[in-house]
Amino acid sequence: MKPSRVLLPALAMGAVACSSESDKPERPNILLIVADDLGLGDVSCYGSTTIHTPNIDAIANDGLLMRNAYATSATSTPSRFALFTGMYPWKNPDAKILPGDAPLIIDPSSPTLPKMMQENGYSTAAIGKWHLGMGYGKLDWNKEISPSGNTVGFDYTNLIPATVDRVPTVYVENGLVEGLDPDDPILVDYEKNFPGEPTALTNPEMMKMRWHHGHQGTIVNGVPRIGFMKGGKSARWKDETMADYFLSKVKSFIIGHKDEPFFLYYGLHEPHVPRVPNERFAGASGLGPRGDAVIEADWCVGQAIACLDSLGILDNTIVVFTSDNGAVLQDGYQDLGLELATEKGHDPDNGLRGGKYSLYDAGTHIPFIVYWKGHIEPSVSDSWFCQVDMYATIGEMLGYSVPEGLDSKEYVDVFLGKSLSGGRENQILEAQGRLALRSGKHVFIPAYSGPDTNETGIELGCNDYDTLWDLEEDPAQRKDLSAANPELLARMKRLFLELAGSHYDAGHEADPLQ
Repeated sequence: MKPSRVLLPALAMGAVACSSESDKPERPNILLIVADDLGLGDVSCYGSTTIHTPNIDAIANDGLLMRNAYATSATSTPSRFALFTGMYPWKNPDAKILPGDAPLIIDPSSPTLPKMMQENGYSTAAIGKWHLGMGYGKLDWNKEISPSGNTVGFDYTNLIPATVDRVPTVYVENGLVEGLDPDDPILVDYEKNFPGEPTALTNPEMMKMRWHHGHQGTIVNGVPRIGFMKGGKSARWKDETMADYFLSKVKSFIIGHKDEPFFLYYGLHEPHVPRVPNERFAGASGLGPRGDAVIEADWCVGQAIACLDSLGILDNTIVVFTSDNGAVLQDGYQDLGLELATEKGHDPDNGLRGGKYSLYDAGTHIPFIVYWKGHIEPSVSDSWFCQVDMYATIGEMLGYSVPEGLDSKEYVDVFLGKSLSGGRENQILEAQGRLALRSGKHVFIPAYSGPDTNETGIELGCNDYDTLWDLEEDPAQRKDLSAANPELLARMKRLFLELAGSHYDAGHEADPLQ
């Protein structure tokens, strides 16, 4: 993996040196941008030559590009749970891919990263992709929804309840569905359709995007979704304008809080399915809707940075750009993502094995860029950093109290680019309830029953025997070392069982596709 370090014209702000401690702002703003299903190979600053992301590249070239950063999990809900709570998601049995009507899985009484910021005088907001549940389940979408993101530390929220491919297809602002007509109430069901409501199976002529697997439910905006929905016609989003919609909310929040410290989580929906970017990005990548969605996401990043710059607060804002998990090309729709990537030689995994849903490295090995104008020198880091460590690291950096007992660990020097070869020693990896261990350069994946591929075609890391891998010598994980290194395998297994034993024992026989 050879990241590009060439300065590009869009947002090229020039190399900057670290400021002295006396110049360091006491309470910098924090803008946390999390893309959805974006792989290392989708970003040109990580070496991609098939997709060009000049705005992401610009903050990477003038900031800290981490080559050894990880999410906790290979899917969205558990990954985001860890990011906000500082806890491994596999310790919470509800932290798994959620339907659109699932209850909130973060206990409102538990400590969180946004609560810590809020308690220390920061204005906080969550805008965009959520997928952590709302309410207590069996929601009435026509009333105020609580608990919500507003009860776990965010002053302002404007969110997609789950994913773009799940109903209800509405924006929820501060617990209320935006634009809802009370005479056309919303009904949602994940088991059966409502009489007469069109679905992909009953009314295929209404689809402008066809499903591949798992998306046969209610058709909204010509796109079939997971689950069934009735009503709420005036509140339903239009996919093509979603990026602009959320970007307007991001800019409004930044402008409204330019004179006070803020913590802003900006959850991009790209390039998660369905990939329906604005028409002005159509054809921009040459890789179909998925590639165009990546270009749209890059544009959103540039617009957010430009807003900070125009207000004169860019040098007082830490910008973090990352992804929730690894990439996937074919994830439920016939959008030519896999076909065009194969034809054009686009590898979203950057040579790594696996992808979203997988215990192999591409499932959790993600882009991670930290940009702080005037405070972080342009550099490339091989330090090992996990998203779960954001909580403790930010707390330590700003001098705030962090609760005992978190899985989050502080790595301030790693986060600020002062240590380029340190960080974590161990991490439990998770993919749809399956667990593995990375310790140093080695990865141990215990035996799991079930097939090793799912409907996406991605290898899941399921073998009927324990496997052992060396990520330094074999980053593509093609040479299993378990037979040749029985003593190392035994040590790794003992450490794995010490760190995650009871959780592994409770679930390792489960169907890995569930």
